Amino acid sequence: MPMSPPLPRRTSLRARIMLPMILLAALALVLAGVVAAFIQHNAIISGIDDQLEGTRDELRVLATQGVDPSTGQPFTTPSALLRSYLARSAVVDAAGEMAIVDGKVAWVSSSDVPVRPENDAQLVEEVKVLAEDDESVIRTVATDSARYRALVVPVQFPGSTGALVTVYDLGLAEAGLRQTMLVYSLTGLITLLLVALASWRVVGTVLRPIEELRRTTEAIGERDLATRVPVTGHDELARLSSTVNLMLDRVQRAVEGQRNLLDDVGHELRTPITVVRGHLELVDASDPDDVAQTRDLALDELDRMGVLVNDLLMLAKSTESDFVNPTWTDLAVLTDQVAEKARALGPRAWRLASVADAEAWLDPLRITQAWLQLAANAVKYSAEGSPVSIGSRLHRGEVHLWVADEGIGIAPEELDRVRERFGRARNAPDQQHGAGLGLSIVESIVGAHGGRLDIESEAGAGSTFTLVLPLGPAVDPTTRDDEA
Repeated sequence: MPMSPPLPRRTSLRARIMLPMILLAALALVLAGVVAAFIQHNAIISGIDDQLEGTRDELRVLATQGVDPSTGQPFTTPSALLRSYLARSAVVDAAGEMAIVDGKVAWVSSSDVPVRPENDAQLVEEVKVLAEDDESVIRTVATDSARYRALVVPVQFPGSTGALVTVYDLGLAEAGLRQTMLVYSLTGLITLLLVALASWRVVGTVLRPIEELRRTTEAIGERDLATRVPVTGHDELARLSSTVNLMLDRVQRAVEGQRNLLDDVGHELRTPITVVRGHLELVDASDPDDVAQTRDLALDELDRMGVLVNDLLMLAKSTESDFVNPTWTDLAVLTDQVAEKARALGPRAWRLASVADAEAWLDPLRITQAWLQLAANAVKYSAEGSPVSIGSRLHRGEVHLWVADEGIGIAPEELDRVRERFGRARNAPDQQHGAGLGLSIVESIVGAHGGRLDIESEAGAGSTFTLVLPLGPAVDPTTRDDEA
Protein backbone atom coordinates (compact mmCIF):
# COMPACT_ATOMS: atom_id res chain seq x y z
CA MET A 1 0.00 0.00 0.00
CA PRO A 2 1.62 3.26 -1.06
CA MET A 3 2.28 5.68 1.72
CA SER A 4 0.75 9.14 1.44
CA PRO A 5 3.22 12.01 1.41
CA PRO A 6 3.70 13.66 4.80
CA LEU A 7 1.73 16.82 5.41
CA PRO A 8 3.80 20.00 5.31
CA ARG A 9 4.64 21.40 8.70
CA ARG A 10 2.57 24.43 9.56
CA THR A 11 4.51 27.48 10.66
CA SER A 12 2.66 30.22 12.48
CA LEU A 13 2.49 33.70 11.03
CA ARG A 14 4.14 35.06 14.15
CA ALA A 15 7.15 32.78 13.60
CA ARG A 16 7.33 33.72 9.91
CA ILE A 17 7.43 37.40 10.85
CA MET A 18 9.84 36.98 13.74
CA LEU A 19 12.38 34.84 11.89
CA PRO A 20 13.31 37.51 9.31
CA MET A 21 13.46 40.11 12.10
CA ILE A 22 15.87 38.01 14.15
CA LEU A 23 17.93 37.11 11.08
CA LEU A 24 18.21 40.77 10.10
CA ALA A 25 19.21 41.69 13.65
CA ALA A 26 21.82 38.90 13.69
CA LEU A 27 23.13 39.99 10.28
CA ALA A 28 23.39 43.58 11.49
CA LEU A 29 25.27 42.51 14.63
CA VAL A 30 27.66 40.30 12.64
CA LEU A 31 28.27 43.00 10.06
CA ALA A 32 28.90 45.60 12.77
CA GLY A 33 31.28 43.23 14.55
CA VAL A 34 33.22 42.44 11.37
CA VAL A 35 33.55 46.11 10.48
CA ALA A 36 34.63 47.01 14.03
CA ALA A 37 37.14 44.15 14.13
CA PHE A 38 38.54 45.15 10.74
CA ILE A 39 38.92 48.78 11.78
CA GLN A 40 40.50 47.85 15.11
CA HIS A 41 42.87 45.35 13.44
CA ASN A 42 44.04 48.00 11.03
CA ALA A 43 44.49 50.43 13.91
CA ILE A 44 46.68 47.89 15.75
CA ILE A 45 48.78 47.23 12.64
CA SER A 46 49.11 50.96 12.04
CA GLY A 47 50.21 51.52 15.65
CA ILE A 48 52.78 48.73 15.40
CA ASP A 49 54.13 50.15 12.15
CA ASP A 50 54.51 53.55 13.80
CA GLN A 51 56.48 51.93 16.61
CA LEU A 52 58.67 50.05 14.13
CA GLU A 53 59.33 53.20 12.12
CA GLY A 54 60.32 54.95 15.33
CA THR A 55 62.73 52.08 16.09
CA ARG A 56 64.25 52.38 12.62
CA ASP A 57 64.74 56.14 13.02
CA GLU A 58 66.37 55.71 16.46
CA LEU A 59 68.85 53.20 15.04
CA ARG A 60 69.74 55.55 12.20
CA VAL A 61 70.29 58.43 14.60
CA LEU A 62 72.46 56.24 16.80
CA ALA A 63 74.47 55.07 13.77
CA THR A 64 75.17 58.61 12.53
CA GLN A 65 75.46 60.59 15.76
CA GLY A 66 76.18 58.10 18.52
CA VAL A 67 79.55 56.90 19.86
CA ASP A 68 80.80 53.52 20.92
CA PRO A 69 80.78 53.43 24.76
CA SER A 70 83.88 51.24 24.82
CA THR A 71 86.00 53.57 22.63
CA GLY A 72 84.32 56.95 22.83
CA GLN A 73 84.54 57.08 19.03
CA PRO A 74 81.91 56.67 16.31
CA PHE A 75 80.77 53.13 15.66
CA THR A 76 83.01 51.19 13.27
CA THR A 77 81.35 47.77 13.29
CA PRO A 78 77.71 46.64 13.07
CA SER A 79 78.23 44.40 16.09
CA ALA A 80 79.12 47.34 18.35
CA LEU A 81 76.29 49.48 17.00
CA LEU A 82 73.65 46.79 17.40
CA ARG A 83 74.88 45.72 20.85
CA SER A 84 74.77 49.32 22.05
CA TYR A 85 71.25 49.80 20.67
CA LEU A 86 69.88 46.61 22.24
CA ALA A 87 71.41 47.56 25.58
CA ARG A 88 69.50 50.84 25.75
CA SER A 89 66.27 49.72 23.98
CA ALA A 90 63.04 49.35 25.96
CA VAL A 91 60.85 46.63 24.47
CA VAL A 92 57.06 46.46 24.99
CA ASP A 93 55.27 43.27 26.06
CA ALA A 94 54.33 42.03 22.58
CA ALA A 95 57.70 42.84 20.98
CA GLY A 96 61.11 41.23 20.77
CA GLU A 97 64.48 42.15 19.17
CA MET A 98 67.68 40.53 17.99
CA ALA A 99 70.73 41.52 16.01
CA ILE A 100 72.14 39.61 13.05
CA VAL A 101 75.81 40.06 12.20
CA ASP A 102 77.35 38.45 9.13
CA GLY A 103 74.38 36.12 8.71
CA LYS A 104 74.22 34.91 12.32
CA VAL A 105 72.21 35.90 15.39
CA ALA A 106 74.76 37.85 17.39
CA TRP A 107 72.77 39.70 20.02
CA VAL A 108 69.31 39.23 21.61
CA SER A 109 67.14 41.09 24.07
CA SER A 110 67.42 40.62 27.80
CA SER A 111 65.91 37.52 29.32
CA ASP A 112 62.87 39.34 30.72
CA VAL A 113 61.47 40.08 27.24
CA PRO A 114 58.59 37.60 26.56
CA VAL A 115 58.87 37.50 22.78
CA ARG A 116 61.98 35.58 21.68
CA PRO A 117 62.33 35.81 17.90
CA GLU A 118 65.71 33.99 18.04
CA ASN A 119 63.87 30.82 19.11
CA ASP A 120 61.71 30.71 15.97
CA ALA A 121 63.95 29.09 13.35
CA GLN A 122 61.56 29.89 10.50
CA LEU A 123 61.49 33.56 11.48
CA VAL A 124 65.29 33.68 11.73
CA GLU A 125 65.71 32.23 8.23
CA GLU A 126 63.16 34.69 6.82
CA VAL A 127 64.80 37.79 8.31
CA LYS A 128 68.29 36.64 7.30
CA VAL A 129 67.17 36.91 3.71
CA LEU A 130 65.68 40.36 4.33
CA ALA A 131 68.89 41.49 6.10
CA GLU A 132 70.84 41.10 2.87
CA ASP A 133 68.90 43.93 1.21
CA ASP A 134 70.07 47.54 1.24
CA GLU A 135 66.77 49.05 2.42
CA SER A 136 64.88 48.52 5.64
CA VAL A 137 61.58 46.69 5.38
CA ILE A 138 58.43 46.22 7.45
CA ARG A 139 56.33 43.20 6.67
CA THR A 140 54.19 40.44 8.16
CA VAL A 141 55.90 37.09 8.59
CA ALA A 142 53.91 33.95 9.36
CA THR A 143 55.54 30.86 10.80
CA ASP A 144 54.23 27.63 12.21
CA SER A 145 54.25 29.02 15.72
CA ALA A 146 53.12 32.65 15.31
CA ARG A 147 52.46 35.63 13.10
CA TYR A 148 54.82 38.59 13.36
CA ARG A 149 55.01 42.14 12.19
CA ALA A 150 58.73 42.42 11.56
CA LEU A 151 61.15 45.33 11.00
CA VAL A 152 64.53 44.51 9.42
CA VAL A 153 67.04 47.42 9.29
CA PRO A 154 70.28 46.48 7.46
CA VAL A 155 73.51 47.94 8.87
CA GLN A 156 76.59 47.98 6.61
CA PHE A 157 80.16 48.85 7.58
CA PRO A 158 83.37 48.21 5.64
CA GLY A 159 84.16 44.52 5.93
CA SER A 160 81.04 43.56 7.91
CA THR A 161 77.21 43.70 7.66
CA GLY A 162 74.44 43.26 10.11
CA ALA A 163 70.76 44.01 10.72
CA LEU A 164 68.47 44.95 13.55
CA VAL A 165 65.33 42.79 13.74
CA THR A 166 62.37 43.99 15.76
CA VAL A 167 59.21 41.91 15.76
CA TYR A 168 55.73 42.20 17.25
CA ASP A 169 53.84 39.01 17.98
CA LEU A 170 50.45 39.79 16.39
CA GLY A 171 48.77 37.12 18.52
CA LEU A 172 49.80 38.94 21.70
CA ALA A 173 49.16 42.38 20.21
CA GLU A 174 45.60 41.44 19.22
CA ALA A 175 44.74 39.62 22.44
CA GLY A 176 42.78 42.62 23.63
CA LEU A 177 40.89 42.75 20.36
CA ARG A 178 39.95 39.08 20.64
CA GLN A 179 38.76 39.62 24.19
CA THR A 180 36.69 42.57 23.07
CA MET A 181 35.16 40.59 20.21
CA LEU A 182 34.34 37.73 22.60
CA VAL A 183 32.50 40.15 24.87
CA TYR A 184 30.80 41.63 21.80
CA SER A 185 29.67 38.17 20.68
CA LEU A 186 28.20 37.35 24.08
CA THR A 187 26.50 40.73 24.17
CA GLY A 188 25.16 40.13 20.66
CA LEU A 189 23.68 36.77 21.66
CA ILE A 190 21.99 38.35 24.67
CA THR A 191 20.73 41.15 22.45
CA LEU A 192 19.29 38.65 19.98
CA LEU A 193 17.54 36.85 22.83
CA LEU A 194 16.05 40.13 24.05
CA VAL A 195 15.02 41.01 20.48
CA ALA A 196 13.33 37.62 20.13
CA LEU A 197 11.43 38.05 23.41
CA ALA A 198 10.42 41.62 22.58
CA SER A 199 9.41 40.80 19.01
CA TRP A 200 7.35 37.83 20.26
CA ARG A 201 5.26 40.19 22.36
CA VAL A 202 5.15 42.99 19.80
CA VAL A 203 4.25 40.73 16.88
CA GLY A 204 1.65 39.02 19.04
CA THR A 205 0.08 42.40 19.79
CA VAL A 206 0.16 43.40 16.14
CA LEU A 207 -1.37 40.10 15.02
CA ARG A 208 -4.06 40.09 17.69
CA PRO A 209 -6.66 41.54 15.28
CA ILE A 210 -5.91 38.69 12.86
CA GLU A 211 -6.45 36.15 15.64
CA GLU A 212 -9.72 37.88 16.54
CA LEU A 213 -10.63 37.80 12.88
CA ARG A 214 -9.94 34.06 12.75
CA ARG A 215 -11.95 33.35 15.90
CA THR A 216 -14.84 35.48 14.66
CA THR A 217 -14.98 33.83 11.25
CA GLU A 218 -14.81 30.39 12.89
CA ALA A 219 -17.66 31.32 15.23
CA ILE A 220 -19.91 32.46 12.41
CA GLY A 221 -22.27 29.71 11.38
CA GLU A 222 -25.49 29.33 9.48
CA ARG A 223 -27.50 30.31 12.55
CA ASP A 224 -25.18 33.10 13.73
CA LEU A 225 -24.61 35.70 11.04
CA ALA A 226 -24.67 38.79 13.24
CA THR A 227 -21.20 38.43 14.81
CA ARG A 228 -18.68 40.98 13.54
CA VAL A 229 -14.96 41.46 13.91
CA PRO A 230 -14.08 44.24 16.39
CA VAL A 231 -12.31 47.11 14.63
CA THR A 232 -9.59 48.89 16.61
CA GLY A 233 -7.16 51.49 15.34
CA HIS A 234 -6.74 52.96 11.89
CA ASP A 235 -4.05 50.76 10.33
CA GLU A 236 -4.14 48.15 7.58
CA LEU A 237 -5.43 45.45 9.94
CA ALA A 238 -8.29 47.72 10.99
CA ARG A 239 -9.16 48.27 7.34
CA LEU A 240 -8.96 44.51 6.79
CA SER A 241 -11.37 43.94 9.68
CA SER A 242 -13.75 46.56 8.23
CA THR A 243 -13.56 44.88 4.82
CA VAL A 244 -14.29 41.47 6.35
CA ASN A 245 -17.27 42.97 8.21
CA LEU A 246 -18.58 44.37 4.94
CA MET A 247 -18.16 40.94 3.38
CA LEU A 248 -20.04 39.39 6.32
CA ASP A 249 -22.79 41.97 5.82
CA ARG A 250 -23.13 40.87 2.21
CA VAL A 251 -23.10 37.20 3.23
CA GLN A 252 -25.75 37.86 5.87
CA ARG A 253 -27.95 39.71 3.40
CA ALA A 254 -27.53 36.92 0.85
CA VAL A 255 -28.34 34.17 3.35
CA GLU A 256 -31.28 36.09 4.79
CA GLY A 257 -32.49 36.82 1.28
CA GLN A 258 -32.31 33.14 0.47
CA ARG A 259 -34.19 32.26 3.65
CA ASN A 260 -36.83 34.89 2.98
CA LEU A 261 -37.19 33.68 -0.59
CA LEU A 262 -37.70 30.10 0.58
CA ASP A 263 -40.15 31.20 3.27
CA ASP A 264 -42.05 33.40 0.83
CA VAL A 265 -42.21 30.72 -1.84
CA GLY A 266 -43.40 28.16 0.67
CA HIS A 267 -45.91 30.59 2.11
CA GLU A 268 -47.41 32.06 -1.04
CA LEU A 269 -47.18 29.29 -3.60
CA ARG A 270 -48.76 26.67 -1.38
CA THR A 271 -52.23 28.23 -1.65
CA PRO A 272 -52.52 28.49 -5.48
CA ILE A 273 -51.01 25.04 -5.88
CA THR A 274 -53.57 23.65 -3.45
CA VAL A 275 -56.37 25.47 -5.26
CA VAL A 276 -55.33 24.17 -8.69
CA ARG A 277 -54.79 20.65 -7.39
CA GLY A 278 -58.16 20.58 -5.62
CA HIS A 279 -60.09 21.73 -8.68
CA LEU A 280 -58.23 19.33 -10.94
CA GLU A 281 -59.07 16.46 -8.60
CA LEU A 282 -62.75 17.43 -8.52
CA VAL A 283 -63.23 18.34 -12.17
CA ASP A 284 -65.88 16.36 -14.05
CA ALA A 285 -64.17 15.39 -17.28
CA SER A 286 -67.55 14.61 -18.90
CA ASP A 287 -68.89 18.13 -18.18
CA PRO A 288 -67.50 20.66 -20.72
CA ASP A 289 -68.58 23.64 -18.61
CA ASP A 290 -66.83 22.27 -15.52
CA VAL A 291 -63.67 21.57 -17.54
CA ALA A 292 -63.72 25.10 -19.00
CA GLN A 293 -64.22 26.71 -15.58
CA THR A 294 -61.47 24.63 -14.03
CA ARG A 295 -59.16 25.49 -16.93
CA ASP A 296 -59.81 29.22 -16.55
CA LEU A 297 -59.27 29.03 -12.79
CA ALA A 298 -56.02 27.08 -13.18
CA LEU A 299 -54.69 29.56 -15.76
CA ASP A 300 -55.63 32.49 -13.51
CA GLU A 301 -53.85 30.90 -10.55
CA LEU A 302 -50.82 30.08 -12.69
CA ASP A 303 -50.68 33.68 -13.92
CA ARG A 304 -50.83 34.88 -10.34
CA MET A 305 -48.07 32.43 -9.44
CA GLY A 306 -45.94 33.75 -12.30
CA VAL A 307 -46.32 37.34 -11.08
CA LEU A 308 -45.60 36.23 -7.53
CA VAL A 309 -42.46 34.32 -8.55
CA ASN A 310 -41.17 37.33 -10.51
CA ASP A 311 -41.76 39.57 -7.50
CA LEU A 312 -40.00 37.15 -5.16
CA LEU A 313 -37.04 36.86 -7.51
CA MET A 314 -36.88 40.66 -7.65
CA LEU A 315 -36.76 40.85 -3.85
CA ALA A 316 -34.09 38.16 -3.71
CA LYS A 317 -31.99 39.97 -6.30
CA SER A 318 -32.27 43.23 -4.35
CA THR A 319 -29.62 41.97 -1.89
CA GLU A 320 -27.00 41.62 -4.65
CA SER A 321 -24.35 44.27 -5.15
CA ASP A 322 -25.27 44.82 -8.83
CA PHE A 323 -29.00 45.21 -8.20
CA VAL A 324 -28.79 48.88 -9.18
CA ASN A 325 -26.44 50.48 -11.69
CA PRO A 326 -26.64 54.21 -10.99
CA THR A 327 -25.60 56.91 -13.41
CA TRP A 328 -26.14 60.64 -13.69
CA THR A 329 -29.77 60.98 -14.82
CA ASP A 330 -31.77 64.01 -15.96
CA LEU A 331 -34.70 64.21 -13.52
CA ALA A 332 -36.84 66.28 -15.88
CA VAL A 333 -36.61 63.71 -18.67
CA LEU A 334 -37.19 60.84 -16.21
CA THR A 335 -40.26 62.55 -14.72
CA ASP A 336 -41.82 63.17 -18.14
CA GLN A 337 -41.19 59.55 -19.19
CA VAL A 338 -42.73 58.07 -16.01
CA ALA A 339 -45.77 60.37 -16.24
CA GLU A 340 -46.36 59.35 -19.83
CA LYS A 341 -46.04 55.63 -19.04
CA ALA A 342 -48.34 55.92 -16.02
CA ARG A 343 -51.24 57.14 -18.18
CA ALA A 344 -51.57 53.64 -19.61
CA LEU A 345 -52.13 52.12 -16.17
CA GLY A 346 -55.76 53.19 -15.88
CA PRO A 347 -58.37 55.85 -16.61
CA ARG A 348 -57.45 58.49 -14.06
CA ALA A 349 -57.10 62.27 -14.15
CA TRP A 350 -53.36 62.19 -14.50
CA ARG A 351 -51.50 65.40 -13.67
CA LEU A 352 -47.83 66.30 -13.84
CA ALA A 353 -47.49 68.43 -10.71
CA SER A 354 -43.84 69.58 -10.86
CA VAL A 355 -40.58 68.72 -12.56
CA ALA A 356 -37.10 68.98 -10.99
CA ASP A 357 -34.52 70.51 -13.32
CA ALA A 358 -31.36 68.71 -12.15
CA GLU A 359 -29.30 65.57 -12.49
CA ALA A 360 -29.28 62.82 -9.85
CA TRP A 361 -27.13 59.73 -9.27
CA LEU A 362 -29.61 56.85 -9.70
CA ASP A 363 -30.54 53.83 -11.77
CA PRO A 364 -33.23 55.13 -14.15
CA LEU A 365 -34.62 51.64 -14.92
CA ARG A 366 -35.05 50.63 -11.27
CA ILE A 367 -36.43 54.02 -10.24
CA THR A 368 -38.89 53.91 -13.13
CA GLN A 369 -39.98 50.45 -11.96
CA ALA A 370 -40.51 51.65 -8.37
CA TRP A 371 -42.24 54.88 -9.45
CA LEU A 372 -44.64 53.03 -11.75
CA GLN A 373 -45.37 50.54 -8.96
CA LEU A 374 -46.54 53.48 -6.82
CA ALA A 375 -48.62 54.74 -9.75
CA ALA A 376 -50.15 51.28 -10.20
CA ASN A 377 -51.06 51.19 -6.50
CA ALA A 378 -52.69 54.62 -6.88
CA VAL A 379 -54.80 53.29 -9.75
CA LYS A 380 -55.64 50.10 -7.83
CA TYR A 381 -56.93 51.89 -4.74
CA SER A 382 -58.65 54.94 -6.26
CA ALA A 383 -61.85 55.45 -8.17
CA GLU A 384 -61.98 55.70 -11.96
CA GLY A 385 -61.53 59.31 -13.12
CA SER A 386 -60.11 60.48 -9.77
CA PRO A 387 -57.01 62.71 -9.86
CA VAL A 388 -53.53 61.18 -9.56
CA SER A 389 -50.50 63.49 -9.46
CA ILE A 390 -46.90 62.68 -10.34
CA GLY A 391 -43.99 65.01 -9.70
CA SER A 392 -40.36 65.52 -8.74
CA ARG A 393 -38.51 68.21 -6.81
CA LEU A 394 -35.30 68.92 -4.90
CA HIS A 395 -35.52 69.45 -1.18
CA ARG A 396 -32.50 70.12 1.07
CA GLY A 397 -30.08 68.20 -1.10
CA GLU A 398 -32.46 65.27 -1.64
CA VAL A 399 -34.56 64.15 -4.58
CA HIS A 400 -38.29 63.67 -3.97
CA LEU A 401 -40.25 61.62 -6.53
CA TRP A 402 -43.90 61.21 -5.58
CA VAL A 403 -47.28 59.88 -6.56
CA ALA A 404 -50.41 61.36 -4.90
CA ASP A 405 -53.95 60.01 -5.20
CA GLU A 406 -57.36 60.65 -3.66
CA GLY A 407 -58.21 57.01 -3.10
CA ILE A 408 -59.19 54.97 -0.07
CA GLY A 409 -56.11 55.96 1.93
CA ILE A 410 -54.49 54.08 4.81
CA ALA A 411 -55.21 54.33 8.50
CA PRO A 412 -52.24 55.54 10.62
CA GLU A 413 -52.06 52.28 12.56
CA GLU A 414 -51.68 50.31 9.31
CA LEU A 415 -48.81 52.30 7.77
CA ASP A 416 -46.23 49.83 9.09
CA ARG A 417 -48.36 46.87 8.02
CA VAL A 418 -48.44 47.87 4.33
CA ARG A 419 -44.63 48.05 4.27
CA GLU A 420 -44.31 44.39 5.26
CA ARG A 421 -44.08 41.58 2.75
CA PHE A 422 -47.55 40.33 1.87
CA GLY A 423 -49.00 43.07 4.05
CA ARG A 424 -52.23 44.77 2.92
CA ALA A 425 -54.47 47.35 4.52
CA ARG A 426 -57.69 46.02 5.99
CA ASN A 427 -59.74 48.45 3.90
CA ALA A 428 -58.29 47.13 0.63
CA PRO A 429 -61.05 45.97 -1.75
CA ASP A 430 -61.48 42.21 -1.95
CA GLN A 431 -61.40 42.31 -5.74
CA GLN A 432 -57.78 43.47 -5.70
CA HIS A 433 -55.74 40.27 -5.77
CA GLY A 434 -52.25 41.61 -5.10
CA ALA A 435 -49.67 39.57 -3.24
CA GLY A 436 -48.65 42.50 -1.09
CA LEU A 437 -45.08 42.66 -2.41
CA GLY A 438 -45.29 45.92 -4.34
CA LEU A 439 -44.14 48.27 -1.57
CA SER A 440 -41.47 45.75 -0.48
CA ILE A 441 -40.02 45.88 -3.99
CA VAL A 442 -40.21 49.69 -3.96
CA GLU A 443 -38.41 49.89 -0.61
CA SER A 444 -35.75 47.44 -1.82
CA ILE A 445 -35.02 49.62 -4.84
CA VAL A 446 -34.98 52.82 -2.80
CA GLY A 447 -32.83 51.21 -0.10
CA ALA A 448 -30.30 50.08 -2.70
CA HIS A 449 -29.94 53.77 -3.65
CA GLY A 450 -29.40 54.77 -0.02
CA GLY A 451 -32.84 56.38 0.20
CA ARG A 452 -36.21 55.74 1.84
CA LEU A 453 -39.93 55.60 1.12
CA ASP A 454 -42.12 58.17 2.87
CA ILE A 455 -45.88 57.59 3.16
CA GLU A 456 -48.45 60.25 4.01
CA SER A 457 -52.00 58.95 4.08
CA GLU A 458 -55.43 59.52 5.56
CA ALA A 459 -58.14 56.92 5.46
CA GLY A 460 -60.78 57.95 2.94
CA ALA A 461 -58.82 60.99 1.73
CA GLY A 462 -55.95 59.52 -0.30
CA SER A 463 -52.22 58.87 -0.04
CA THR A 464 -48.92 60.37 -1.11
CA PHE A 465 -45.97 58.00 -1.62
CA THR A 466 -42.57 59.69 -1.98
CA LEU A 467 -39.27 58.19 -3.07
CA VAL A 468 -36.59 60.12 -1.15
CA LEU A 469 -33.16 59.67 -2.76
CA PRO A 470 -29.74 61.29 -2.29
CA LEU A 471 -28.90 63.72 -5.06
CA GLY A 472 -25.39 62.35 -5.59
CA PRO A 473 -23.20 59.42 -4.52
CA ALA A 474 -21.35 59.37 -1.20
CA VAL A 475 -18.08 59.54 -3.19
CA ASP A 476 -17.90 61.17 -6.59
CA PRO A 477 -17.37 58.23 -9.01
CA THR A 478 -15.50 60.49 -11.40
CA THR A 479 -12.80 61.16 -8.80
CA ARG A 480 -9.76 58.95 -9.18
CA ASP A 481 -8.48 57.16 -6.09
CA ASP A 482 -5.01 58.66 -6.46
CA GLU A 483 -6.49 62.17 -6.49
CA ALA A 484 -8.63 61.68 -3.41
